[in-house]
Amino acid sequence: MFPLFEEYNWFHRIGVGYPQIWYIILFWVFAFGSCLGSFLNVCIWRIPRGESLSKASSHCGSCNTPIKWYDNIPLVSYLVLGGKCRACKQHYSMRYFIVELICGTLFTLAVLSAGLQKQPMAISAFNCIAIFYAVGIAWIDAEYRIIPDKLSYPVILAGLILSCCFPEVWGNAETTWLTALGFSAASGAFPALFLALFAIAGKLIAKKEVIGWGDVKYILAAGVLTGLPGAIFSLFFASFSGTVYGVVCGLISKRPLKRTSIPLGPFLAAGTLIWIFAGNFIWKLFWFLKLN
Repeated sequence: MFPLFEEYNWFHRIGVGYPQIWYIILFWVFAFGSCLGSFLNVCIWRIPRGESLSKASSHCGSCNTPIKWYDNIPLVSYLVLGGKCRACKQHYSMRYFIVELICGTLFTLAVLSAGLQKQPMAISAFNCIAIFYAVGIAWIDAEYRIIPDKLSYPVILAGLILSCCFPEVWGNAETTWLTALGFSAASGAFPALFLALFAIAGKLIAKKEVIGWGDVKYILAAGVLTGLPGAIFSLFFASFSGTVYGVVCGLISKRPLKRTSIPLGPFLAAGTLIWIFAGNFIWKLFWFLKLN
Protein backbone atom coordinates (compact mmCIF):
# COMPACT_ATOMS: atom_id res chain seq x y z
CA MET A 1 0.00 0.00 0.00
CA PHE A 2 2.62 2.54 1.04
CA PRO A 3 4.71 2.64 -2.16
CA LEU A 4 1.72 3.82 -4.21
CA PHE A 5 0.94 6.91 -2.14
CA GLU A 6 0.98 10.43 -3.45
CA GLU A 7 1.39 13.24 -0.92
CA TYR A 8 -1.78 14.55 0.71
CA ASN A 9 -1.79 17.76 2.70
CA TRP A 10 -5.16 17.55 4.47
CA PHE A 11 -3.43 17.62 7.84
CA HIS A 12 -2.25 21.18 7.30
CA ARG A 13 -5.28 22.36 5.35
CA ILE A 14 -7.71 21.72 8.21
CA GLY A 15 -5.78 23.79 10.71
CA VAL A 16 -2.76 22.01 12.12
CA GLY A 17 -1.24 25.46 12.56
CA TYR A 18 -3.84 26.17 15.23
CA PRO A 19 -3.18 23.86 18.21
CA GLN A 20 -6.57 24.54 19.79
CA ILE A 21 -8.29 23.05 16.74
CA TRP A 22 -6.24 19.89 16.98
CA TYR A 23 -6.82 19.58 20.69
CA ILE A 24 -10.54 19.39 19.95
CA ILE A 25 -10.15 17.00 17.01
CA LEU A 26 -7.83 14.64 18.84
CA PHE A 27 -10.00 14.69 21.94
CA TRP A 28 -12.97 13.44 19.92
CA VAL A 29 -10.83 10.88 18.11
CA PHE A 30 -9.64 9.60 21.49
CA ALA A 31 -13.22 9.54 22.81
CA PHE A 32 -14.42 7.65 19.74
CA GLY A 33 -11.59 5.14 20.07
CA SER A 34 -12.38 4.64 23.76
CA CYS A 35 -16.05 3.98 22.91
CA LEU A 36 -15.04 1.35 20.37
CA GLY A 37 -12.70 -0.06 23.01
CA SER A 38 -15.72 -0.37 25.31
CA PHE A 39 -17.56 -2.31 22.60
CA LEU A 40 -14.45 -4.42 22.05
CA ASN A 41 -14.55 -5.36 25.73
CA VAL A 42 -18.04 -6.71 25.13
CA CYS A 43 -16.72 -8.74 22.19
CA ILE A 44 -13.81 -10.09 24.23
CA TRP A 45 -16.16 -11.22 27.00
CA ARG A 46 -19.12 -12.51 24.99
CA ILE A 47 -17.80 -14.00 21.75
CA PRO A 48 -15.72 -16.80 23.35
CA ARG A 49 -18.73 -17.66 25.51
CA GLY A 50 -21.11 -17.81 22.57
CA GLU A 51 -23.21 -14.91 23.86
CA SER A 52 -25.06 -12.45 21.62
CA LEU A 53 -23.48 -9.04 21.05
CA SER A 54 -26.80 -7.30 20.51
CA LYS A 55 -29.62 -9.03 22.38
CA ALA A 56 -28.46 -8.60 25.97
CA SER A 57 -27.69 -5.19 27.46
CA SER A 58 -24.49 -4.53 29.37
CA HIS A 59 -24.59 -6.24 32.76
CA CYS A 60 -22.32 -7.18 35.63
CA GLY A 61 -20.63 -10.53 35.12
CA SER A 62 -21.02 -11.36 38.82
CA CYS A 63 -24.57 -10.35 39.77
CA ASN A 64 -26.06 -9.82 36.27
CA THR A 65 -27.38 -6.39 37.27
CA PRO A 66 -27.88 -4.21 34.15
CA ILE A 67 -25.31 -1.45 33.95
CA LYS A 68 -26.78 2.06 33.74
CA TRP A 69 -25.60 4.34 30.96
CA TYR A 70 -23.82 6.65 33.41
CA ASP A 71 -21.85 3.66 34.73
CA ASN A 72 -20.85 2.68 31.21
CA ILE A 73 -18.86 5.73 30.12
CA PRO A 74 -15.48 4.58 28.78
CA LEU A 75 -12.56 5.14 31.19
CA VAL A 76 -14.50 7.62 33.34
CA SER A 77 -16.94 5.14 34.89
CA TYR A 78 -14.16 2.71 35.78
CA LEU A 79 -12.27 5.44 37.62
CA VAL A 80 -15.36 6.84 39.34
CA LEU A 81 -16.51 3.41 40.56
CA GLY A 82 -13.01 2.27 41.45
CA GLY A 83 -13.33 -0.68 39.09
CA LYS A 84 -16.31 -2.10 41.04
CA CYS A 85 -19.91 -2.93 40.21
CA ARG A 86 -22.22 -0.33 41.76
CA ALA A 87 -24.67 -3.07 42.85
CA CYS A 88 -22.57 -5.94 44.20
CA LYS A 89 -19.24 -4.16 44.71
CA GLN A 90 -17.35 -6.93 42.90
CA HIS A 91 -14.24 -5.78 41.07
CA TYR A 92 -14.23 -5.62 37.28
CA SER A 93 -11.21 -6.84 35.41
CA MET A 94 -8.59 -4.17 34.75
CA ARG A 95 -8.90 -5.26 31.11
CA TYR A 96 -11.92 -2.98 30.64
CA PHE A 97 -9.92 0.13 31.41
CA ILE A 98 -6.78 -1.02 29.58
CA VAL A 99 -8.54 -1.91 26.31
CA GLU A 100 -10.45 1.39 26.27
CA LEU A 101 -7.25 3.33 26.93
CA ILE A 102 -5.28 1.41 24.29
CA CYS A 103 -7.94 1.90 21.61
CA GLY A 104 -8.37 5.60 22.38
CA THR A 105 -4.62 6.20 22.34
CA LEU A 106 -3.87 4.17 19.21
CA PHE A 107 -6.78 5.70 17.26
CA THR A 108 -5.41 9.15 18.10
CA LEU A 109 -1.90 8.18 17.06
CA ALA A 110 -3.22 6.65 13.82
CA VAL A 111 -4.81 9.95 12.79
CA LEU A 112 -1.68 11.90 13.72
CA SER A 113 0.55 9.42 11.90
CA ALA A 114 -1.46 9.62 8.67
CA GLY A 115 -1.44 13.41 8.78
CA LEU A 116 2.24 13.84 9.58
CA GLN A 117 3.23 11.39 6.83
CA LYS A 118 0.88 13.15 4.37
CA GLN A 119 -1.05 9.99 3.65
CA PRO A 120 -4.69 10.03 2.48
CA MET A 121 -7.09 10.88 5.30
CA ALA A 122 -9.05 7.69 4.59
CA ILE A 123 -6.12 5.53 5.63
CA SER A 124 -6.94 6.46 9.21
CA ALA A 125 -10.20 4.50 8.84
CA PHE A 126 -8.32 1.42 7.56
CA ASN A 127 -5.80 1.69 10.37
CA CYS A 128 -8.38 2.21 13.10
CA ILE A 129 -10.28 -0.91 12.02
CA ALA A 130 -6.99 -2.83 11.96
CA ILE A 131 -6.17 -1.55 15.46
CA PHE A 132 -9.61 -2.55 16.76
CA TYR A 133 -9.18 -6.01 15.25
CA ALA A 134 -5.58 -6.50 16.38
CA VAL A 135 -6.25 -5.51 20.00
CA GLY A 136 -9.32 -7.74 20.20
CA ILE A 137 -7.67 -10.76 18.61
CA ALA A 138 -4.53 -10.40 20.75
CA TRP A 139 -6.59 -10.47 23.94
CA ILE A 140 -9.00 -13.23 22.93
CA ASP A 141 -6.33 -15.53 21.50
CA ALA A 142 -4.03 -15.02 24.48
CA GLU A 143 -6.81 -15.90 26.93
CA TYR A 144 -8.96 -18.41 25.04
CA ARG A 145 -6.69 -19.69 22.23
CA ILE A 146 -9.18 -18.82 19.49
CA ILE A 147 -9.45 -16.22 16.72
CA PRO A 148 -13.24 -15.93 16.31
CA ASP A 149 -14.91 -15.67 12.90
CA LYS A 150 -17.37 -13.18 14.43
CA LEU A 151 -14.55 -10.62 14.43
CA SER A 152 -12.60 -11.75 11.35
CA TYR A 153 -15.40 -11.83 8.77
CA PRO A 154 -16.90 -8.38 9.52
CA VAL A 155 -13.40 -6.84 9.50
CA ILE A 156 -12.57 -8.41 6.13
CA LEU A 157 -15.88 -7.18 4.70
CA ALA A 158 -15.33 -3.69 6.13
CA GLY A 159 -11.86 -3.52 4.56
CA LEU A 160 -13.20 -4.47 1.12
CA ILE A 161 -16.03 -1.94 1.35
CA LEU A 162 -13.64 0.82 2.43
CA SER A 163 -11.38 -0.02 -0.51
CA CYS A 164 -14.29 0.56 -2.88
CA CYS A 165 -15.24 3.82 -1.15
CA PHE A 166 -11.69 5.22 -0.89
CA PRO A 167 -9.69 3.76 -3.81
CA GLU A 168 -7.02 6.49 -3.50
CA VAL A 169 -5.59 4.60 -0.53
CA TRP A 170 -4.45 1.91 -2.96
CA GLY A 171 -2.82 4.23 -5.48
CA ASN A 172 -3.81 7.79 -6.28
CA ALA A 173 -6.79 9.95 -7.19
CA GLU A 174 -7.09 8.14 -10.54
CA THR A 175 -7.38 4.65 -9.04
CA THR A 176 -10.79 3.10 -9.72
CA TRP A 177 -12.85 1.34 -7.08
CA LEU A 178 -12.56 -1.95 -8.98
CA THR A 179 -8.76 -1.73 -9.09
CA ALA A 180 -8.64 -0.86 -5.39
CA LEU A 181 -10.93 -3.77 -4.57
CA GLY A 182 -8.65 -6.11 -6.51
CA PHE A 183 -5.54 -4.80 -4.73
CA SER A 184 -7.18 -5.16 -1.32
CA ALA A 185 -8.53 -8.67 -1.96
CA ALA A 186 -5.27 -9.91 -3.48
CA SER A 187 -3.20 -8.42 -0.64
CA GLY A 188 -5.13 -10.57 1.79
CA ALA A 189 -5.63 -13.66 -0.36
CA PHE A 190 -2.00 -14.35 -1.33
CA PRO A 191 -0.47 -14.50 2.18
CA ALA A 192 -3.58 -16.28 3.50
CA LEU A 193 -3.25 -18.92 0.77
CA PHE A 194 0.42 -19.42 1.65
CA LEU A 195 -0.45 -19.84 5.32
CA ALA A 196 -3.31 -22.20 4.48
CA LEU A 197 -0.99 -24.43 2.43
CA PHE A 198 1.47 -24.41 5.32
CA ALA A 199 -1.32 -25.43 7.71
CA ILE A 200 -2.41 -28.28 5.42
CA ALA A 201 1.17 -29.48 4.88
CA GLY A 202 1.82 -29.41 8.62
CA LYS A 203 -1.30 -31.46 9.26
CA LEU A 204 -0.27 -34.07 6.69
CA ILE A 205 3.40 -34.28 7.65
CA ALA A 206 3.37 -33.69 11.40
CA LYS A 207 -0.03 -35.36 11.89
CA LYS A 208 -1.10 -32.44 14.08
CA GLU A 209 -2.28 -28.88 13.74
CA VAL A 210 0.78 -26.64 13.43
CA ILE A 211 -1.19 -23.48 12.81
CA GLY A 212 -4.85 -22.62 13.30
CA TRP A 213 -7.29 -21.55 10.61
CA GLY A 214 -8.05 -18.49 12.70
CA ASP A 215 -4.49 -17.34 12.02
CA VAL A 216 -5.11 -17.77 8.28
CA LYS A 217 -8.18 -15.56 8.49
CA TYR A 218 -6.25 -13.02 10.54
CA ILE A 219 -3.63 -12.67 7.80
CA LEU A 220 -6.41 -12.35 5.23
CA ALA A 221 -7.91 -9.48 7.22
CA ALA A 222 -4.50 -7.87 7.78
CA GLY A 223 -3.75 -7.93 4.06
CA VAL A 224 -7.13 -6.44 3.15
CA LEU A 225 -6.58 -3.55 5.57
CA THR A 226 -2.82 -2.89 5.48
CA GLY A 227 -1.76 -4.25 2.09
CA LEU A 228 0.46 -7.12 1.02
CA PRO A 229 3.66 -5.74 2.63
CA GLY A 230 1.79 -5.25 5.90
CA ALA A 231 0.43 -8.79 5.90
CA ILE A 232 3.82 -10.29 5.04
CA PHE A 233 5.51 -8.24 7.76
CA SER A 234 2.90 -9.31 10.33
CA LEU A 235 3.42 -12.95 9.36
CA PHE A 236 7.21 -12.89 9.51
CA PHE A 237 7.25 -10.82 12.70
CA ALA A 238 4.86 -13.28 14.35
CA SER A 239 6.86 -16.29 13.15
CA PHE A 240 10.11 -14.91 14.54
CA SER A 241 8.88 -13.41 17.81
CA GLY A 242 6.52 -16.33 18.46
CA THR A 243 9.33 -18.82 17.95
CA VAL A 244 11.63 -16.93 20.31
CA TYR A 245 8.85 -16.72 22.91
CA GLY A 246 8.08 -20.43 22.53
CA VAL A 247 11.74 -21.40 22.94
CA VAL A 248 12.08 -19.25 26.06
CA CYS A 249 8.87 -20.70 27.54
CA GLY A 250 10.09 -24.22 26.76
CA LEU A 251 13.44 -23.60 28.43
CA ILE A 252 11.83 -22.08 31.52
CA SER A 253 9.27 -24.86 31.89
CA LYS A 254 11.83 -27.52 30.86
CA ARG A 255 9.34 -29.02 28.43
CA PRO A 256 10.27 -30.37 24.97
CA LEU A 257 9.85 -27.67 22.33
CA LYS A 258 7.51 -29.87 20.27
CA ARG A 259 5.14 -29.93 23.24
CA THR A 260 5.22 -26.17 23.75
CA SER A 261 2.13 -24.52 22.30
CA ILE A 262 1.64 -20.75 22.07
CA PRO A 263 -1.15 -18.59 20.64
CA LEU A 264 0.06 -16.85 17.48
CA GLY A 265 -2.64 -14.17 17.49
CA PRO A 266 -0.92 -11.73 19.89
CA PHE A 267 2.26 -11.84 17.78
CA LEU A 268 0.36 -11.34 14.53
CA ALA A 269 -1.45 -8.42 16.15
CA ALA A 270 1.83 -6.90 17.34
CA GLY A 271 3.22 -7.14 13.82
CA THR A 272 0.16 -5.37 12.43
CA LEU A 273 0.40 -2.55 14.96
CA ILE A 274 4.11 -2.09 14.27
CA TRP A 275 3.40 -1.91 10.54
CA ILE A 276 0.62 0.65 10.99
CA PHE A 277 2.91 3.09 12.76
CA ALA A 278 6.32 2.22 11.28
CA GLY A 279 5.45 0.56 7.97
CA ASN A 280 6.52 3.49 5.83
CA PHE A 281 9.92 3.55 7.51
CA ILE A 282 10.28 -0.26 7.31
CA TRP A 283 9.37 -0.24 3.62
CA LYS A 284 11.90 2.49 2.79
CA LEU A 285 14.56 0.75 4.88
CA PHE A 286 13.87 -2.52 3.05
CA TRP A 287 14.41 -0.94 -0.37
CA PHE A 288 17.45 1.00 0.84
CA LEU A 289 19.11 -2.18 2.06
CA LYS A 290 18.08 -4.08 -1.06
CA LEU A 291 19.51 -1.46 -3.43
CA ASN A 292 22.70 -1.08 -1.46
